[in-house]
Amino acid sequence: MIMSKYVIGIDVGGTNIKLGLVNDSGKIVSRSLLNTESYIRSNKKLIDALIGSIEQLIKEKGLTRAQISGIGIGLPGLINPKEGIVKFLPNVPGWRNVPLKKIIQNKTKIKTYIDNDVNLITLGEWKFGVGKKFKNLICLTLGTGVGSGIVLNDALYRGEGFVAGELGHMPLNEKGPRCNCGGLACLETYVGNRVLAAKAGKIFKIKNIRLEEVFELANKGNVRAVQFWDEVATHIGNALVGVVNLLNPSLIIIGGGIANNYKYLGKTIGKIVSKRSMKVQGQMVKIVRSKLGDDAGIIGAHVLVKEG
Repeated sequence: MIMSKYVIGIDVGGTNIKLGLVNDSGKIVSRSLLNTESYIRSNKKLIDALIGSIEQLIKEKGLTRAQISGIGIGLPGLINPKEGIVKFLPNVPGWRNVPLKKIIQNKTKIKTYIDNDVNLITLGEWKFGVGKKFKNLICLTLGTGVGSGIVLNDALYRGEGFVAGELGHMPLNEKGPRCNCGGLACLETYVGNRVLAAKAGKIFKIKNIRLEEVFELANKGNVRAVQFWDEVATHIGNALVGVVNLLNPSLIIIGGGIANNYKYLGKTIGKIVSKRSMKVQGQMVKIVRSKLGDDAGIIGAHVLVKEG
């Protein structure tokens, strides 16, 4: 009898770290959550927390290490998946040139793979989500950071240095706010969660307002809240015009926390892309909301491990 093989998928975000045990069908059978900010000051503490959570997932299900095909980890920044090194995480301090793959593999004795978090989300949506059957697509994620994954000619495109897809760090203007990446006027400085929360706080004069509250206000017909999301969508749409013209994808998937407000984003994004893109590219592309939601990165880790 062949023992079932599982993958431990880990999605490291700027706010939360999601872990899940994924079976051969791409289903999450067990999960856990860590708060990134609890470990943000020390990469050693964060790594130790990851290892502890991995051990706990295995123990809770009564599994042996032989039943784990591998560990897949997605991180929000510049990753060299070939060497297993975290080059730089813009929104998580202290992460430069960290050999994470080697550290996790040595500690757990389980084969480990790492990649950019949005690449994993893209893999998940492409193989198990709304991107199935598409050969050319872009997956844009909107959260603490803003990033994208690219599938070209039925293969994940990582770029020469394995760091393609940083749509969040494409400049919207020649001048603008300084970004954590060191650039100016990056898309992330206009639509990243922290920027939007600070902007909403000033507009509604509510300290520590949550973006979910702004969504609720829009649902109640608050004109300023509706306008707030329309401006967010306008920035996103303008950024996507360049991507559509350059890469000519047939599908753009919008995911991440802000995508929960898709009813106030989708129409404006689609309108801008249709209006401003070159005619052929603009007519071919379809823009949709992600299907797998918060689970996309964990499920994508399964794809990363299985495809090696």
